[in-house]
Amino acid sequence: MSYRVEKWQSENAPDAAELRKIMTAEGYSVFEWADPPDAVYSDHQHGEDQSHWVVSGILELTVAGVGRVILEPGDRDFMPADTVHSACVPGDAPVLYLIGRK
Repeated sequence: MSYRVEKWQSENAPDAAELRKIMTAEGYSVFEWADPPDAVYSDHQHGEDQSHWVVSGILELTVAGVGRVILEPGDRDFMPADTVHSACVPGDAPVLYLIGRK
């Protein structure tokens, strides 16, 4: 599996409960996470596959071998285990997102 992003295609705002149902059906263990504006996470990696699905706000990631990725409401990424990445919350609004782990 390689890192990829799915951009939100619906005109409707994302619904956290519906997104959670989808992720759970895909076999992810899901939890909700929120970060304040200007939150920063330096380079790190996780030992399991992850998916971030933004409910509100913006999450900016820098992914090794990919570059800068902006996830807006409804956007979702798929990150293979051991992918080195950093993250931040740009702007003045917090970000709310689901994190799925496999």
